[in-house]
Amino acid sequence: MTDRPIWHAALSHDRLLISIALALVIGLAWLSLLNMNMSPAAMAMESMDMSSMDLSSMGGMPMGDAAMPWTPSFAAMVFAMWAIMMVAMMLPSAAPMILLYARVAGQTPSEGSTLAPTIVFAGTYVAVWTLFSLVATLVQWALSGAQLLSDTTMALGNARIGGALLVAAGLYQWTPLKRICLANCRSPIWFLTAHWRIGYAGAIRLGLIHGAYCIGCCWLLMALLFFGGVMNLAWVAAVAVVVLIEKTMPVGDRVGQVAGVVAILAGVGLLVS
Repeated sequence: MTDRPIWHAALSHDRLLISIALALVIGLAWLSLLNMNMSPAAMAMESMDMSSMDLSSMGGMPMGDAAMPWTPSFAAMVFAMWAIMMVAMMLPSAAPMILLYARVAGQTPSEGSTLAPTIVFAGTYVAVWTLFSLVATLVQWALSGAQLLSDTTMALGNARIGGALLVAAGLYQWTPLKRICLANCRSPIWFLTAHWRIGYAGAIRLGLIHGAYCIGCCWLLMALLFFGGVMNLAWVAAVAVVVLIEKTMPVGDRVGQVAGVVAILAGVGLLVS
């Protein structure tokens, strides 16, 4: 029996640790969403000093019917919710890319440790989606200020806007830009071959590029969270499943196009009803 080099065992151990870490982070993110109090009224109550509230100014309405108070602490909680939600939804589909990166980095002599550059790569990818979460929070703030979202699920209350969003998301599934971005997300070997750079700077560059392609691929699918409800965990899970199938399954691109057709038909139905 041929003895394997000692570094081979070390690399296998590193990849096992990375796999376990990914599973834990994804699991904790979904658990946080499950346990998070998703009621805007309740979050608002936690972010406000109850002793200073003037209940008479609410006209006697229950908190569930009151306008959502966008205080800095409440905005921070909404941003945290979006950031956790993006980790839960996007990290599973990015896991194959991250694990392949770890394998390639481990086989590159100049990289040294596998763990450190992989953490940098994955962390940069998450940071890109965290920036997206900030933009989503600002959009939610604007929609809430315009009284276009429900106070319970944060779903669009205007059927015409919701229908237009569905049609736009469905059409985007068939655009060349979508195909280019999805191809880069679906082909880890090709992506790493085309964009590989050594060192931590290379890991950051790869994380930024991969994150940008993923946003280009999925940003309108994420926008559909405003249609089904940002606070609707079942809808969040449904969009996450579509993203996962689209980016990791052999027929994922076709499934994404079929989902686009369904979204277009549903959107047109809303617009004409």
